[in-house]
Amino acid sequence: MEDIKAMDSDYIAHTYGRFNLLINKGKGSVVYDENNKEYIDLGSGIAVNSFGICDDEWKKAVIDQIDSVTHTSNLYYSSPQAKLAKLLCERTGMKKVFFANSGAEANECAIKVARKYSSDKYGEGRSSIITLVNSFHGRTITTLSATGQDVFHKHFGPFTGGFKYAHAGDAEELKSLVKDGDVCGIMIELVQGEGGVIPLDPAYVDEIVKICNDNDILLIVDEVQTGNGRTGKLYAFENYGIKPDIFSTAKGLAGGLPFGACVMGDKTEGVLAKGDHGSTFGGNPICAAGALSILSRIDDELLNGVTKRSEFIKKKLEAVDEVESVTGLGLMLGVSVKGAAAADVVNKAIEKGCIPLTAKTKVRLLPALNIPMDVLEKGLDRLIEAIKECAFKQ
Repeated sequence: MEDIKAMDSDYIAHTYGRFNLLINKGKGSVVYDENNKEYIDLGSGIAVNSFGICDDEWKKAVIDQIDSVTHTSNLYYSSPQAKLAKLLCERTGMKKVFFANSGAEANECAIKVARKYSSDKYGEGRSSIITLVNSFHGRTITTLSATGQDVFHKHFGPFTGGFKYAHAGDAEELKSLVKDGDVCGIMIELVQGEGGVIPLDPAYVDEIVKICNDNDILLIVDEVQTGNGRTGKLYAFENYGIKPDIFSTAKGLAGGLPFGACVMGDKTEGVLAKGDHGSTFGGNPICAAGALSILSRIDDELLNGVTKRSEFIKKKLEAVDEVESVTGLGLMLGVSVKGAAAADVVNKAIEKGCIPLTAKTKVRLLPALNIPMDVLEKGLDRLIEAIKECAFKQ
């Protein structure tokens, strides 16, 4: 491992605070380092490996596509793309899809769609988008601008204009921000993932929907992390009984391949015309084939299993004295540990053979949607050992 760490340090930009772990191989929710030590994966590549590592059905779909067509320009038709777009629309009641490479790109597309919708209908000067304080929407200059966290608004300016920030839960603040008549969209995460795994209050979400409806403002839901079964529904907006005008998705959509989508509804399906947007790799056939394999298997049985696993995790962790709280939805959970830094708990958990993540001050859990219950329990037992050793030790 030391030679890999040295090579990484020498040749890869120092943008990541890496934990002391080299994942060498794995299957499902169990992975191994270079010494063949076992780890239970409770992070799934930050909600990417929806069915775990090297899922057999997913692997077959990807390999079959590699043996057929690896890439074709978006100047031509693509069977995996068309089938996936149809499935996405049928499963969500939406109308059109634009495929991208990542969540940030899907959010960029959503921003462009919202602004063009307003420009086409109302002309110039109605281009602002409201996002929430503590949100995270990506790392491009524009999606960083959309992100409502000051820590991300350093060093890289000037940032893209046209964003306003509201505090989650404050409907009156939202109303005041739309009074000037310059707002075309409100963009939200229904669970603020990078912001600490904090679900929005349903009553507040209902207020957002009303404000959007009353002012012809588009509702954009960022489902990059919450989507594709992660919260116990196919997309998190179903938990709230709402339907967005646009939603973005990525991470778990293609089960481990870089893929994103901007999905448009009734109001927005005709906004993008020829030449308005594009992507060289967006909708790549291999990624689309992987996504078809994932999306087609996220059914009621799987989603019920997500909810069952979520309840099991909460019950087990909330019974631990050193755990202050557990927040989130489905298999997107944040754990506050009394008197311990989240990174310290993660480091200790890795020592014990368990891989969680962090989200601000919390330990974040994003296991595979189908993690076997016995494997999940083993992973949680190891995590609880780490929590008990780290709590009150700061």
